[in-house]
Amino acid sequence: MSADQKPMQRALALAADAEAAGEVPVGAVVVLNGEVIASGRNRMRELGDPTGHAEMLALRAALDQVGTGRLENCDLYVTLEPCTMCTGAISHARIRRLYYAAADPKAGAVDNGVRFFAQASCHHAPEVISGLNASEAEAQLKGFFAGRR
Repeated sequence: MSADQKPMQRALALAADAEAAGEVPVGAVVVLNGEVIASGRNRMRELGDPTGHAEMLALRAALDQVGTGRLENCDLYVTLEPCTMCTGAISHARIRRLYYAAADPKAGAVDNGVRFFAQASCHHAPEVISGLNASEAEAQLKGFFAGRR
């Protein structure tokens, strides 16, 4: 297993925790200097908060850890392509590198939809690595939504 796959495996485990709690299975992990400093899973229903996305919760926890308003030397691993809200937060937090597993053609905003980081109004765009453990994340999501239909 490569060094990049370990944090994604942790994000996938968090996604499974989200699913067990009745949430859409998405997990996120923030890494600084090779160490996980924060993580989150979808908790929108649990918190009654539309901003309770895994990425948002992981970013907030990481900001608490570093004690600044920026995460310039941090990498974010997330199991699903972030939405517009989350890409905005990723940009404002100055995440160095974004790894995401499954693409989200419907609501993703990195390589689909608004392609937030490619917009002139985006002041910071992280390096993006997509498709890491994509088949695992896609299977989690498909299984979750198949059970809902």
